[in-house]
Amino acid sequence: MKYEMTTVAWVLIASALVYFMQAGFALCEAGLTRAKNTGNILMKNMMDFCIGTPCYWLVGFGIMFGGLGPIIGGFDPLIRGTYTAANSVVPQTMPLWCYVIFQTVFCATSATIVSGSMAERTNFKAYCIYSAVISLFVYPVEGHWIWGGGWLSTLGFHDFAGSTCVHMVGGVIACLGAWMLGPRIGKYDKNGKARAIPGHNLTACTLGVFVLWFCWFGFNGGSTVAMNSDAAAETASLVFMNTNLAAAVATTVAMIFTWFRYGKPDVSMTMNAALAGLVAVTAPCDCISPVGAFFIGLVSGFLVVLSVEFFDNVAKIDDPVGAVSVHMANGIWGSIAVGLFSTGADGVGKGLFYGGGFRQLGIQLLGIVSVLAYVLVVMYIAFRIIDKAVGLRVSPQVEIEGLDIHEHGLASAYSGFAITDVTDMGMDVNDNTDLGEEKVEKASEAQKNAAVKVRQEAPLAPEADSGIHKVSIICRLSSFDKLKKALNELGVTGMTMTQVMGSGIQRGSTDRYRGALVDSTLIPKVKVEVIISKIPVQAVVDTAVNTLYTGHIGDGKIFVYNVARVVKVRTGEENFAALQDVE
Repeated sequence: MKYEMTTVAWVLIASALVYFMQAGFALCEAGLTRAKNTGNILMKNMMDFCIGTPCYWLVGFGIMFGGLGPIIGGFDPLIRGTYTAANSVVPQTMPLWCYVIFQTVFCATSATIVSGSMAERTNFKAYCIYSAVISLFVYPVEGHWIWGGGWLSTLGFHDFAGSTCVHMVGGVIACLGAWMLGPRIGKYDKNGKARAIPGHNLTACTLGVFVLWFCWFGFNGGSTVAMNSDAAAETASLVFMNTNLAAAVATTVAMIFTWFRYGKPDVSMTMNAALAGLVAVTAPCDCISPVGAFFIGLVSGFLVVLSVEFFDNVAKIDDPVGAVSVHMANGIWGSIAVGLFSTGADGVGKGLFYGGGFRQLGIQLLGIVSVLAYVLVVMYIAFRIIDKAVGLRVSPQVEIEGLDIHEHGLASAYSGFAITDVTDMGMDVNDNTDLGEEKVEKASEAQKNAAVKVRQEAPLAPEADSGIHKVSIICRLSSFDKLKKALNELGVTGMTMTQVMGSGIQRGSTDRYRGALVDSTLIPKVKVEVIISKIPVQAVVDTAVNTLYTGHIGDGKIFVYNVARVVKVRTGEENFAALQDVE
């Protein structure tokens, strides 16, 4: 058989790009979750691909492409059958294994979407099992309906590169799994109000978005599975244009929308919007004009923000990375968009806005509902069985201390780096008093004594004033240069400066992360310490106060300590003599 070499090269390159989307997902998910779970996230993104690959080879490909039946293709373990134009939709312009690897990486993409929404509290054994279930039974069956010659493709359902087949399926499994798991500890207060749990590395998240955007050209462009004619070249070029335009518009819209909605443009939500635009345009990218791509991206930019807020605040489904809003919500929107914006290109029925009436739109809606129903039923059963067998969720202790150490024996994914997990500091500070009351002030003496045994001790005798004092000043990082200059002018020439992080509850804060109020923050501060003997303590205090005062919360604090003894290591001099730097 003579193969078309340009098509073979095109599909193989696209396969490599789609595979590399695993790296993008790993970076995004790791960046939007907490540092104590980074190794676990990376492992899941690696293993869903590595587990899914042999599963899809074992039976998945045969179920999806092994025949032209309305429900399933066939049963072809290890892909040993013959795939011809008469018994399958497998293209004859390339070797069978070229098409197999292309479909394998698509299957893996659907499975990896799930890990983000179920992050930070899912049992690793359970994750491995349900990743196999997705690749063995879920994705191949609905994939056959849409792409393998099944009943939906016969009706005319159009999903060029997988808004429904890949993204909506992964998103709806993620939504179901996150709902069955329940929210992370600390996500909601006792009144059900969502708390922000910021990701630890937006650099990784953003790099992941760039990787995914780049690879999406292979995801969508490669879905032509042909590069052997002028028509194929034109289709691929249009797909590239529409893919890029929809993503760019969605990103811009989300930035502007969050800017107006929250007072500041939300970084992580804007990154989500880039992916939302890519997901939405995936189904119609071959049959719409750039005008259609613009409006699809426009809607996606609003939809992803409102969807994140809905699942956080109304549905109470804790989705750490926004995968449900990106993949499920926008996968549905992209599939609907075919029925609205299709120009009739590539053999697709015209959409409602192009004179095609409701026919194509109706087919798209039927396909969405059918796939949703199938996936929800199968995965609900699978999750229940897995939960009974090995447990879906880890214990509270494991969740609080981090999955890295308990699931993988990994003390830190950042060995050698000092990583401070902002979200674990101050969490539940108002609720976990264990006194039977929300606030300590409201607790009775009996409640306080039941919680903490009060020790009666004699008061400490006051220390004698040595005449040497340490003044410790904690202030804003931005105020350090001004404070240093003022202290130098006072005669203080030696000081120790340490960069620290100030943690506290910011009452009345309007800062938001992904739409949720940030009520516990670590703010960059500096701690300046000076030891003085000749210079009056009050003079140092007054200088610091006059220099740092703005009248706003966070100006800083000053602590004064009596120093009992000072020893200079080099000379052995003590106290006042030890403080003199003159030789």
